[in-house]
Amino acid sequence: MRAHDDRSVPALALSLPLAVGLWGWTFGLSAGNFWGKIAVSAAVLALISLWAMGERRGQLFRVRRGHLALGLGSAVVLYGLFWVGKALLTALLPFAGAEIAQVYAKRSELSPAAIALLLLFVTGPAEEIYWRGLVQRALMRRIGPMVGLFLAASLYALVHIWAGNVTLMLAAFVAGLVWGWIFLVERSLVPVIVSHALWSVLIFVVAPLD
Repeated sequence: MRAHDDRSVPALALSLPLAVGLWGWTFGLSAGNFWGKIAVSAAVLALISLWAMGERRGQLFRVRRGHLALGLGSAVVLYGLFWVGKALLTALLPFAGAEIAQVYAKRSELSPAAIALLLLFVTGPAEEIYWRGLVQRALMRRIGPMVGLFLAASLYALVHIWAGNVTLMLAAFVAGLVWGWIFLVERSLVPVIVSHALWSVLIFVVAPLD
């Protein structure tokens, strides 16, 4: 292990409590604009991740043939998975419909164009840079690829606990598994950034599931 790789473990240990606090500020406090808060929170964590990457930054952002198609295709597949998931959850869980409506209620805080721009260029990319680029990468190196993937997806879901929304936590876990698997296979942040950003715009702005 080279010296520049040592940053990932201390950065993970120090940033996870910060992530919990930032998601608490974003989801747990009603004051302030939600879309602005989540963008700021994700950006702060992404900056920590970029620092922790050191010399591996270039490798993690390397664009390979098929990455853009993989990002686009997985975003569409994930949207379809959520469409089916909504139908199942609302049929099985009496509270799921209200929880989904609670998530979409935040759209009124900003114009659709502004939400799309933030999701596409700030929040989506920044979340992947942190949750896959630091959290999952560090965990995979310490405890193995599959366990690291599962634990990273679990942590991504758990920080959403501040919303008090079981459906949102389940959605975050499923999405985290999909993006985590792509990162595990490709070892690049490019396809997961494309997937997360496009999926977010699709599900919140272009074709909402409410």
